[in-house]
Amino acid sequence: MMKGKNKLFIAIIIALILGVILGGLVHTHHAESAKIFAQRISLLGTVFIRLIQMIIAPLVFSTLVVGIAKMSDIKMIGRVGTKAMLWFISASLVSLMIGLLFVNWLEPGHVTKFPITDVSSASDLMSHSRGLTLEDFVKHLIPKSLFEAFATNEILQIVVFSVMFGIALANMGENYTKQIIKGLDILAHAVLKMVGYSMWLAPVGVFGAISAVVSTNGFEIFKVYAVYLRDFAIALSVLWLVLCIVGYLILGNRLFELMRRIREPLLIAFSTTSSEAVFPKLIEELEHFGCNSKIVSFILPLGYSFNLDGSMMYMTFASIFIAQIYGVEMSVWQQIVMLLVLMLTSKGIAGVPRASLVIIVATCSMFGIPPEGIALILPIDHFCDMGRSMTNVLGNALATSTVSKWEKQFRT
Repeated sequence: MMKGKNKLFIAIIIALILGVILGGLVHTHHAESAKIFAQRISLLGTVFIRLIQMIIAPLVFSTLVVGIAKMSDIKMIGRVGTKAMLWFISASLVSLMIGLLFVNWLEPGHVTKFPITDVSSASDLMSHSRGLTLEDFVKHLIPKSLFEAFATNEILQIVVFSVMFGIALANMGENYTKQIIKGLDILAHAVLKMVGYSMWLAPVGVFGAISAVVSTNGFEIFKVYAVYLRDFAIALSVLWLVLCIVGYLILGNRLFELMRRIREPLLIAFSTTSSEAVFPKLIEELEHFGCNSKIVSFILPLGYSFNLDGSMMYMTFASIFIAQIYGVEMSVWQQIVMLLVLMLTSKGIAGVPRASLVIIVATCSMFGIPPEGIALILPIDHFCDMGRSMTNVLGNALATSTVSKWEKQFRT
């Protein structure tokens, strides 16, 4: 098992390096055909992501329902859920605050001044931001049809239905629900088996995604946006430091074992810019680490809707950066209100590339910041998304491990 894991890890690293090399060669020697090349080679990454997305909905549904129903103790569900939400809310506020503090301290928007060159892309994102009102958020939260939620991969809606269904099964008694729970448990294990097959396409997906980005943007993108990327990396590093310190205080030396366990999910999230893509793998690694399977099945799906630490830190950082670029002055109170608005509107966005940008556009419009400024960060969003997706995985791994230990259902 461990030998196979090492092979996959090495294959992903090799694919990442080869993708950068191939993309650089195309950008340097065949710039005129780089766009066509990127469109075609990126299909490799699309195949991998879609394979994973195909099994996310049934996996979330089956694992969450089984996790809740097997608890049978409603008091335990309430207790575990309360502890999870305590972690999620605290981590979200800390993440948003770190982004806010560092963008104000480092002021990347006051150093870098660029004209908007891709307004059409910003307009596309603006057309989707209308769906982020409070009314539409409620509609986004509660599904009108489970089948529609499954068809569109609406993770938060699936979570809401699964929690209610799981609680209902837990209240009905084992005599009525034993066969249903057993069937869903088998479904969960079958889907996890499919994940094992899909994961061996991860190196191919990484190779395609990285080749496409480097071939079209080249290496100049790192120079043009050096200040922005540097400051974001500093803020992200501080968030990692805070998360790891808290993790060490709770888990002790086992934090280092956890980091070794989740290195592949972290790398895949970094390479594919999708924390959603590693959800099934993360379940497996956390259970092997010692977390109770019931806790994992309950907490992790909730975390993917409520605990996206990297994405939330990026939202405050990027929103204030755009304000700085346009010289829009925002008082401390306005920025705190923005933080609270982002706290609400960010819930339910899975680790999907560019989902955060839609939230940023909506927030900028709300606070009088030109939303067209999103075009300034579109060219480098892929690289920022690498960091925030990886941080989302770390945050959810720590949250699940912490709650499992708090519940004294943690194998040492």
